[in-house]
Amino acid sequence: MTQEAWQQSATSLINNFNNGILTSEEAVESVLNRVAQVNPPVNAIVDEMGQQARQKAKDADLARKNGESLGPLHGVPITIKVNVDVAGHSTDNGVVGLKDIIATQNSPVVDNLLKAGAIIIGRTNTPEFSFRVTTINELYGRTVNPWNKNLMAGGSSGGAGVAVAMGMGPIGHGNDIGGSLRIPAAFNGVATIRPSLGRVPSFNPSQPAERGILSQLASVQGVIARNIADVRLATQVCMQEDSRDPWWVPVPFNGPVINGPIKVAFTKESYGYDIDPEILKALDNTADILSNAGYDVEEVNPPSVKEISDFYMHLLLGEVKQLTQQAIDTLGSEQIKKVFEFYYETQAPFSPSEYMAAMAQRTAYTRAWNLFQDQYPLVLSPFIMKKNFPYDYDAQGLEQCRDLLDASCYSFAFNGLGLPCSVLPVGLSEDGLPLSVQIIGKRFREDLCLDAAQAIEQKVGTFTETLWTK
Repeated sequence: MTQEAWQQSATSLINNFNNGILTSEEAVESVLNRVAQVNPPVNAIVDEMGQQARQKAKDADLARKNGESLGPLHGVPITIKVNVDVAGHSTDNGVVGLKDIIATQNSPVVDNLLKAGAIIIGRTNTPEFSFRVTTINELYGRTVNPWNKNLMAGGSSGGAGVAVAMGMGPIGHGNDIGGSLRIPAAFNGVATIRPSLGRVPSFNPSQPAERGILSQLASVQGVIARNIADVRLATQVCMQEDSRDPWWVPVPFNGPVINGPIKVAFTKESYGYDIDPEILKALDNTADILSNAGYDVEEVNPPSVKEISDFYMHLLLGEVKQLTQQAIDTLGSEQIKKVFEFYYETQAPFSPSEYMAAMAQRTAYTRAWNLFQDQYPLVLSPFIMKKNFPYDYDAQGLEQCRDLLDASCYSFAFNGLGLPCSVLPVGLSEDGLPLSVQIIGKRFREDLCLDAAQAIEQKVGTFTETLWTK
């Protein structure tokens, strides 16, 4: 074993546990030592659970020694985002006024991870109301991008992205209503998949009321990891049934085999945005990798991503204004209030009557993409069309906020459509920042997205080792 335990992937840890090379107690202690070393300057983990984790690790080793039935993540240290329920802990969503809400039950995704044997070593930071592309709040402060401290760590699962990238657990839980898994993965040089609607059960027992219908359709739970194998393993763990989520669907993870080369639509369409030339080069290189791996890659533009993205943001902000604005006005910081003012001016919220009509129109957009993906089961696209932004860019002014939203259309659109999307790093820029691409799959074909991502990763490798030596 040449790597320290904190450097190892979940799949590597499990193999070493099974072979008697390493114990869970040793792995957890290694990760907690790493947290003590690197977390203070980046502020990714804001609720440390080290004492509990050490005891859970001892219990895990004893269970293994006694020959008990073990789950697929037995003894693996992980993190959980502070916006889902963990029994006995605050579900504060990055808001000072919510810090005293203590969960009495776990959310489904937490239960599934714990049933699989994972050990929570801490909980990760999120922006206020989990509704920014950066991670900063008055309760915990800012999570810092380890590649460049002046840039965004991503949001809203910024704490999870930074924790995974810095070796504070191989798997970090997150969620995604507009890119909250994918943006932190991209900005921190790690990997993720936004699952399809209905794939992973979602619910917060502590919530005072049901979420709006669009939020139910567009928000998903998932994981961030340093390699695709861990993303695949942990997603399969998270997807187990929980009756508290009426949208959960019992669809097998691996879908039907597609005969012949899988067709991939390759798009570099920027919709007039000044896309970074290094991202364009990375996309071309990735298309070549997939072609050489046996995929049938064709440069063709899918149904308008920008139109769907704008439509989705008008719709989502209409729901937020009706259902969440009072909480923002009452509990939010002056900065988050200002950011929402920019959101509303940039993407005017639909009125209730417009919202009703738009929910019907959403079906037409989804149908168009379903028909397109009958021909092209996978789509290779840009993700965020700039490498990164100053950490408070969305709060600097209306034009900065508009620029950030325009750059992110390949993120927002697919929450509106409910499709699975994998984001992974494919290289580093000349100034040492991660460059990522996105692979969009047909509904419930996370397996196809991850197969393609795995083919890419096998060629380009992973990049956090570079970060650890900075």
